[in-house]
Amino acid sequence: MRRAYSIETGEVRIENESRRHFLQRAAGLTLAVYLPAAGAAAGRGLAGGKIAGGAKFEANAFVHIGADDSVTVFAKHLEMGQGSYTGLATILAEELDAAWPQVRVEGAPADAKRYNNLFWGPTQGTGGSTAIANSWEQLRKAGASARAMLVGAAARRWNVPAGEISVADGVVMHKGSGKKSTFGQLAKAAGEQPVPAEVTLKDPKDFKLIGKRIPRKDSPDKTTGKAVFTQDIHLPGMLTAAVAHPPLFGAKVKSFDAGKARAVKGVVDVVQIPSGVAVLGHDTWSAKKGRDELVVEWDESAAFKLGSAEIMARYREAAKAPGVVARKEGDADQALTAATRKFEASFEFPYLAHAAMEPMNCVVRLNKDGTCEMWNGEQMHTLDQARVAGLFGLAPEKVSIHSLYAGGGFGRRANKDSDYVLETAQIVKAISGRAPVKLVWLREDDMRAGYYRPMFYHTLQAALDEQGNPIGWKHRLVGQSIMAGSPFEKMTVKDGVDAVSVEGAANLPYQIPNLLVDLHTPTDIGVPVLWWRSVGSTHTAFSTEIFIDELAVAANKDPVHFRLALLGKHPRHAGVLKLAAEQAGWGKPLAPGKAGERRGRGVAVHESFNTFVAEVAEVTVRADGSLTVDRVVVAVDCGVAVNPDVIRAQAEGSVGFALSAVLYNQITLKDGAVEQSNFHDYPQIRMAEMPRVEVHIVPSAANPTGIGEPAVPPLAPAVANAIAAATGKRLRSLPIAPDLLKV
Repeated sequence: MRRAYSIETGEVRIENESRRHFLQRAAGLTLAVYLPAAGAAAGRGLAGGKIAGGAKFEANAFVHIGADDSVTVFAKHLEMGQGSYTGLATILAEELDAAWPQVRVEGAPADAKRYNNLFWGPTQGTGGSTAIANSWEQLRKAGASARAMLVGAAARRWNVPAGEISVADGVVMHKGSGKKSTFGQLAKAAGEQPVPAEVTLKDPKDFKLIGKRIPRKDSPDKTTGKAVFTQDIHLPGMLTAAVAHPPLFGAKVKSFDAGKARAVKGVVDVVQIPSGVAVLGHDTWSAKKGRDELVVEWDESAAFKLGSAEIMARYREAAKAPGVVARKEGDADQALTAATRKFEASFEFPYLAHAAMEPMNCVVRLNKDGTCEMWNGEQMHTLDQARVAGLFGLAPEKVSIHSLYAGGGFGRRANKDSDYVLETAQIVKAISGRAPVKLVWLREDDMRAGYYRPMFYHTLQAALDEQGNPIGWKHRLVGQSIMAGSPFEKMTVKDGVDAVSVEGAANLPYQIPNLLVDLHTPTDIGVPVLWWRSVGSTHTAFSTEIFIDELAVAANKDPVHFRLALLGKHPRHAGVLKLAAEQAGWGKPLAPGKAGERRGRGVAVHESFNTFVAEVAEVTVRADGSLTVDRVVVAVDCGVAVNPDVIRAQAEGSVGFALSAVLYNQITLKDGAVEQSNFHDYPQIRMAEMPRVEVHIVPSAANPTGIGEPAVPPLAPAVANAIAAATGKRLRSLPIAPDLLKV
């Protein structure tokens, strides 16, 4: 069995090279750097300049330089495949002038005072594609400060002016005397230098790492199997737990018989917790087999029992009446009433599961000294730390988190209720802390008892004038609020409008003089909902970009030109749209398909998380309704491209992720129970179905924004618009039903 991480009482032992680094840390330089949260959140221009310190700054420790020349960057954001470790390390290493091979990355501990997400206030966590954006200035200053301290130490040691010293590839040099020292040789002395009150950041023309294709920091260990995930954690005396959850949301345990479960070889204990019944064994298989033998009687008196069809019927009925206004300009109702050319459409969106490759898991241990430790692919440090601390009656600082890699997340691990993390702690509490516990959710657990992208229903109406210009637009949305009842409600729900429900709709970039967006938020639907990769834009981009395409066709105008004419106040939208269209050969005829095949090209453009993405899709539709997405051209404007290769990888992955939802994915309920359970009935696209993806990055001097999610929303409408171009049929719901496309 692979034991990449071996853990002994009271300490973590890191093997081989990492162990040597661990032992040498005390001899090196660990730097506390300072940055005003308000300034970081607002962002500043890219041009090199000075950032001054001040009394209100908050300390953040991001870099350690060891006597062995290692440079360790402490990443406050989770690495779950999106490349955050590489991007964060690149920013700091650039200003430090470190050699890339000497740089390593560790997940930062849970400490919101030092590692808060600057866009979220006093909260540490990863989400909303904010990792690079909120760390940009902060980590540049961290690297520049460490560099200045190394230079100061060298200047003092060599008795030369600091201004005559240069740094490159981890070596500090004085050209006049020929003296040079490595970072490790200066680390101890640098640690005695004062942290500079202000530093000068590099001019972008001098960047050696930022903007270049450099190797990812997580790839080697993931390739060789050395990377440590939660499943790799093995503690002395640890028990593994599997939980029997109720088949209906809102049901509770009425009674249970654990006799047969306890008789299963390897089963150690069976305990009830608030979310169900936990079976603990020596390993996952024993716990799972024991759970299979449980006999549980469920109290379903307060359970949610509607099916998907009934929920959607309620949504359609709600949409007949006005909702809470999210945006209003001019008089959309009057414009629609007076117009002679009117159009309308409705769209339906199912619940979606996150279906990450690594299902939910967590390890929790209570220590004899009154502290608690967690091992987890941790995405919401502050929230989870506080909830676990509250359960055990501890101060939050008494709960430490060892942040590990996560095998995907897509929003699932950033749970607003800390569901699986709190569940692990509840099991530990139920056994009085006598053993550490690893909770393992099987895929069926997450598919049937997890959290979902909300189901939504949209209606849209529009009017064109005699010149084919849109003069009225009315968009109504019906769906559950993700933010209501969450710790983020005060920040995101204003006057009854959940901002994430209408993002992409309320900020529609097209210039339309009379525009209304309103929202219905049902509160009697008991299905747990959560952000799903790109959140509200997953459905708003689909409805708005299909509808705007329909208007272009009705106006007898080219879809790209029609959009560009409405984007006069949004040059970055227009920029990616032009680039994608140019690179895709927009306007040129597609090569004809085989006999019976119809081919089409479609476009969509969308902004999410301050990043602008346009996509052009090419499709082939066969007589039997089967579909192939042949090619997708992606244009991205995410500000400074910290690592172009990571940006391309995220765009490519987003296309595949979104295409699975276009072709296959839906969570359906029957009498309140989820019908899907695993990849056989919630399939993902296979390699053979993946289109050729071309990614083009807009050169930019703007501060970097996110890339983990923004390439997801435009894919579905681009494909749908391509299908319409090929067949004349407009899609109104997802996933695509092949029967709709049959000749």
